[in-house]
Amino acid sequence: MTIRDLLGVIRTRWRLIAFCMLVVIGATAATSIATTPVYEATARIYLATVKASDNEPGGAYAITQKDLNTYAEILDSPDIQEPLRERLGLAAGTPLNVSATVAELTNMLDIKAHSSNPQLAAAVANEAGPVLAEAAKKFSPLLANNNQIVTADAIIPASVPSEPISPNVKTNLALALLAGLIVGVGVALIRHMSDTKVRGEDDIRELSDRPILGTIPLVKNANGTVLSVADDPHSHHAESIRRLRTNILFVDVTTQGHSFVITSSNPGEGKTTTSVNLAIAMADAGSKVLLIDGDLRNPTVAKTMGIEGGSGLTTVLLRRAEPLDVVQRWRDTNLYVLPAGQIPPNPSELLGSEAMSLLFQKLSQDFDYILVDSPPINPVIDAVLLNQLTHGLLMVVAAERTRRRELEAALRSLNTVDVPVSGFALNLATTANSLAYRYGTYGYGQTAAVHSSRTERASRRKATRRPSRTR
Repeated sequence: MTIRDLLGVIRTRWRLIAFCMLVVIGATAATSIATTPVYEATARIYLATVKASDNEPGGAYAITQKDLNTYAEILDSPDIQEPLRERLGLAAGTPLNVSATVAELTNMLDIKAHSSNPQLAAAVANEAGPVLAEAAKKFSPLLANNNQIVTADAIIPASVPSEPISPNVKTNLALALLAGLIVGVGVALIRHMSDTKVRGEDDIRELSDRPILGTIPLVKNANGTVLSVADDPHSHHAESIRRLRTNILFVDVTTQGHSFVITSSNPGEGKTTTSVNLAIAMADAGSKVLLIDGDLRNPTVAKTMGIEGGSGLTTVLLRRAEPLDVVQRWRDTNLYVLPAGQIPPNPSELLGSEAMSLLFQKLSQDFDYILVDSPPINPVIDAVLLNQLTHGLLMVVAAERTRRRELEAALRSLNTVDVPVSGFALNLATTANSLAYRYGTYGYGQTAAVHSSRTERASRRKATRRPSRTR
């Protein structure tokens, strides 16, 4: 995986990454709040020996490093802990956490006390030195023999700490942010690797080298219409259909067939909606277009366009009507529609019959372009039969819905019978990664409003500068 692929995964699944980060940060924050805070207080003391009395006989004794290490070791012993509790007025058995660090070149000890109470931590650190000095004779027989005692002078007394050393909320949250990011990216990569759906154009390019002729956005119309080119011509959806129309006309330059079958790998990917809107867009360009509902198993073109569908293709193939009797002009346009008609028991045989071939040849002479809405490829073979009549095949792929293995199976079926795909239309796209999406931020309505506003302001300025009439 390249850096570009990784950035694409992060951009696509940023919500999942953000969710993982919030979970880790939230868990860390909750743990930090629930953890009992620990405060640390430090006192630096100087240990020295003095005679118990000036009249007492005995020589001088200097405290050694060995003695200092001994004093540091006995801080957690009962000989220190019990007197320390008595000095502080604490109950017997109250746990005290106190330790010491020995200086290398001086008779100094850094006494550290830890407690959930900051005042108690400071008191323990300050009182531990005198208690230790009183108990020093017991652990240094030479001191007793020389009639000397140990004194503890506070060089730096312990102050009451203002913040706990644990938990360190700022550090924990910073580490949680980093850990959440790592976990989120890891989960996103796992989801990406295990994801079987087509998410964007890159997924299609991995399966086929045929061009992507259009990216059609997912739209949610409040009025329920799907004929965006006719009913909402300034929308993102309509603009993307016109872009698809332009690209498919470039494909037609190479085929010179002026006819395309529009299909998908499975049902529910939007092939009929794409077929209808593409036909309307081609008719708007001035061409005489015929849209044929070639899905004789589940016809939906007539219902989508709001026309009568009781008679149609099957009626003509059964010689019960002439093509001109059942082909319907849609509204006041150059678009004509041949519905499927009644559902037959043998749709594949009808589409592959000689009658269908003759009918298609006749219709090709009467129209500039013919578009055929066909059944999906994976369930049935009808699209392959219709492709034998046309000169191009447009494959509609639904983003977030079409699975890679389903699209791969459809392409494999087409390759088996040597049916090339002219191009793909990525439908129901949700990411604004193409010019067609960005175009919508500079729409017709906005331009008209700006122009109207400028015109109105100009008119007011002219009226202001117009000289008044004199009587």
